[in-house]
Amino acid sequence: MTSARLLEFFRAEFNVAMALTGCAQVSDIGPETLVAGLTEQSSVEMDLRQLKTFRVVTELGSLSKASDRLRIAQPALSRQIRLLEHELRTPLFVRHGRGMVPTEAGRLLFDRTSGLVRQLEQAQEDVLNVSSSPSGRVVVGMVPTIGSALALTVAQKVIDRLPGVTLRMVDAYASALIEAVHRREVDIAVIYGPAGHLHLDVETLGNDDLFAIGAIGSGLARSSSVSLEWLADQPLVMPSAPHALRLLVDAAYAKAGRDFTVRVEADSFQTLMGIVEGGMGMTFLPYYAVAREIESGRLEAARIQPVLRREVVLALPPPNQTSAAATIVAGIVRADVRRLLGTKPE
Repeated sequence: MTSARLLEFFRAEFNVAMALTGCAQVSDIGPETLVAGLTEQSSVEMDLRQLKTFRVVTELGSLSKASDRLRIAQPALSRQIRLLEHELRTPLFVRHGRGMVPTEAGRLLFDRTSGLVRQLEQAQEDVLNVSSSPSGRVVVGMVPTIGSALALTVAQKVIDRLPGVTLRMVDAYASALIEAVHRREVDIAVIYGPAGHLHLDVETLGNDDLFAIGAIGSGLARSSSVSLEWLADQPLVMPSAPHALRLLVDAAYAKAGRDFTVRVEADSFQTLMGIVEGGMGMTFLPYYAVAREIESGRLEAARIQPVLRREVVLALPPPNQTSAAATIVAGIVRADVRRLLGTKPE
């Protein structure tokens, strides 16, 4: 999207949000107050700074916390918020002793600007990167099982190869990551498929097979494989529905016409791992997610028959909406995920 089209879209989105709250239209504010083109960098910086400040204060609910994160004095942040409220002709926050809560207009502005602010940042970064090394902020989201195995490797490669890039790693389940990519809050997501109907730029990177995972002494290490039938009679530790892993296991047992026993439901990956390691039940995970724990003698694993397999997908915003820096980072992520999926246990 060209800068002109992006700015037109930015203006239209603001108009819709402000109309819903009875506030001034962006067209009433004047072009010099909006982003007046990428060549007018001081105007761009001022408007983006106001919106970034607004978003951080909304997220944290406090000027003092926002000041710590942004490393800007509280009076300067307060002045930016007041300027934005003056320009939009409506209060964006309710101030009280415990912090700041967004008004209805503030919540609408927050929802409507997340992707737009990110696109403007990326447009600036791309223009600046034309004659220099890629720079800017790139947000990578991974489902916990893959993130636990790859986050360190990806971060190290980005630091080594792209010194001008600031990397943020997000650990979340697939549904949350898909929504974040749509909202332009995440640039690159590694999720479990299927890849269809996501309305994103998606690429299948491979498949992973699930293993039965249990504590030391569970007996899994003595078996080359275990059956779904046998696992149905064991106490299991599983995430709750609609987590994709739970839906996959539910479907497998429904197809086999078998019930199974879930002793504990744990939606946090680290909590689930701790419960399994404590010997309270078995679970289903890809081998690479627990390879370090198995090699250090903390967990045991066995293959499952019949095989339970998941598609691993790389998801990006629609074409032409990814920054130059994010495109390079996506290449690093793509290669590392493919390498990970090609790693088989002995």
